[in-house]
Parts: sequence; structure tokens; C-alpha cells
Amino acid sequence: MIEQDVLRRFLFEDLGIRGVWVNITASWQTAKQHQQGPENAQLLLGQGLAAVALLSATIKFKGSMIMQIQGEGDFKALVAQASHDRNLRGLIRTNTVVEGGTLSEMFGNNGRLVLTIEPDDANPYQGIVALDGTHLADALEAYFERSEQLNTRAWLFADARSAMGLLIQELPSKNLDAKEWERIQLLAATLTEKEALAWGSEELLYKLFSEDTVRVYEPEAVQFKCSCGRPRIERTLRALGAEELNSILAEQGKIEVNCEFCGAYYLFDAIDVAKALNEDNPINPPNTLH
Repeated sequence: MIEQDVLRRFLFEDLGIRGVWVNITASWQTAKQHQQGPENAQLLLGQGLAAVALLSATIKFKGSMIMQIQGEGDFKALVAQASHDRNLRGLIRTNTVVEGGTLSEMFGNNGRLVLTIEPDDANPYQGIVALDGTHLADALEAYFERSEQLNTRAWLFADARSAMGLLIQELPSKNLDAKEWERIQLLAATLTEKEALAWGSEELLYKLFSEDTVRVYEPEAVQFKCSCGRPRIERTLRALGAEELNSILAEQGKIEVNCEFCGAYYLFDAIDVAKALNEDNPINPPNTLH
């Protein structure tokens, strides 16, 4: 039986190479039901969610990791976010039809990938790379090459049912044997989309690396969970300032906010806004409609 909505870390014990495998199925279905776009854009969102799950497992942090891809083509934006406890959410913005099959063709000129890490107890930091590759996995590899300077390979697949990701990377503290790294990545590169979406983690690792000693760690559950909420919306409103908020109220009599990730609806009247502007007296009663 294929593991669904699970992330598994693994380690080549004798080689100084680590890896991460992830499957998102129910979480992928939930995420995409809130997004509109052509099929090729939807599938790229699935790959993006798998990608940010993989990335979040390569570093130690408590907070959120956000991957943003922006461009000037038919595909305008892709945002995928993962928390340290494996909560995922994502969104896409596209034209009605997205032409082209490569990453650079879909996002057009000046496309870029921005990876932001927002720790709960520290200032955020980010890395930026251009979208020069054919696939999203190419952009991830470019990010690691330029920012982390670690040998890294990634494979991402998605269909209408599920999405899957595989990442292998040299350990920072090990002296990696170049020939062994080449051998492992060549074996991983034999993986096909059909196999990737049909095999569970242990079956996949055994069939790809049967001659190696691979330690597979305990599964970590992955789920779609939006981090929006009334307190977060209040903070956003406060950032706009009283003048802007009062102008909207004067024109519309209320302020309506829809979460782009999960479709949650928030309504603020004049009293709500006045309370929101008072940081010492946040609004507590929920007012969310799904």
C-alpha cells in the first residue's frame, strides 16, 4: 500500500548522503480545490507543494518556509508554504491558458524563485534564483548550488490524484566521494513518473538503491492546513493604517477579506476595525465562513 500524505527522511549510512521522500494525496486534493487554473498550472502547484515539503525537511527551524515563483508569462505566480510541523498550503495565479511546457516558458521573462524562511523567534531570511531550468526541480537544485553550496538533486511529479517529491543531498559535514555521488544520482535519475507516483518510500528506495545501506526514518504526517485566522487578518489591517481602513469603510461600509489559500471569508464592520486598530485590544470572537 502506498503511503499517502507522508514525509520520510533517509540516510545512506556509508556515503555521507541524505534524502527526503514525500507523498501528498488528500492534502493535494484539498489544496487545489481552492485554486483556479488550467491543468498544467494545477500540476505545477502539486509539484510546488511537494517541493516546499522537501525543502522544509532539510533545515532545522520553527516557523514557516515560503516558496514563491513569479514571472511575466501566462503563469503569474505560484506560492507554496510549509511549516516546521508539515502543514502545507499553496496558491496559483495564471491566465486562462498557460502555454509552454518548461518552467521558463510558463513564467516568461524575468521569472524568479524566492525562498523565504520565517522563523518564529528570529528575523526572516531569503534566497533568490532565476528560473533558468526546464523543470521546477532544476530551480531547486540551482538554489542549493548558489545559496547552500551543497550537491543536491531533486525530482518532482504530480498527476490529478497525488504529488510526489524525492531529494538527495550531500551531508554538510562529510567528505563526499565524487564517484559515489555520481553513482547515486544516476540511479535516482532512472526513476520514472509512473514509478514515482505508484511506489511507496521503502519500495522506491529498495528498487533504486538495492546495493546500498539506506536507513529510513519514521514517517512524518503531512497535511493541508491554512494558517489564516482572524488575528492574522487583524495584523494585516493594522499594517494598512487607520486612514486607508476608514476610507474603505466610508466607501463600502465594511471590509471583506477572502483567504486566497483556503477560501475562508472574514468580515469587519466599523466597530471591528476600531478594535483591530487597538493592538492592546484585539478582536477575539471568530467570524469565519467557509
